[in-house]
Amino acid sequence: MPETLYKVSDVMTHTVVAVGSEAPFKDVVELLDQWKVSAVPVLAGEGRVVGVVSEADLLAKEEFRDTDEGGLAERVKASALTAGELMSAPAVTVHADATVAEAARIMARRHVKRLPVVDGVGLLQGVVSRSDLLKVFLRSDEDIAEEVRHGVLSLLPVGDALTVSVTDGAVTLGGSLPERGLEPVIARAVRSVEGVVDVRLELTHR
Repeated sequence: MPETLYKVSDVMTHTVVAVGSEAPFKDVVELLDQWKVSAVPVLAGEGRVVGVVSEADLLAKEEFRDTDEGGLAERVKASALTAGELMSAPAVTVHADATVAEAARIMARRHVKRLPVVDGVGLLQGVVSRSDLLKVFLRSDEDIAEEVRHGVLSLLPVGDALTVSVTDGAVTLGGSLPERGLEPVIARAVRSVEGVVDVRLELTHR
């Protein structure tokens, strides 16, 4: 099957706000507010990502301001004055050639909202956020239908026996199959198309 999966490079933001490890606490807060983002990568050297400072990291100073509660890590962040002291490290990152699905799994597994996008040596290339990953669902119904017809069904043993209609991202397949066992294979292949919200089978069997 041809490679049609969206890559992180297709949806990521290339213009990124980042800070050095010596950036003061207040500067980081001001950058998050100015750029309306929830986290910033921390860079070393010529742009290698060494960590990330998130709103949660910054809030430790307020949360543990007047209490001895919390573990050592929380107390260290509460007393931090620079991005290097605040950051969560090592940074959770993703490569530009990873699929959108892979990036979504990393975000879910690591409980983060944004991922710095890095090259093979860890240099910052961009940032991908949850909202960026949702861009695949902005594909038009016509675009999805075209890919299902010519990028999926044409490579399966169904010939031109199936009809395809797409409404709001939901794909409906009609027509006749030689055997019922092909249904899960076809449904799985169509569901892998970027932007598909649902797959509905209205099929008969010869």
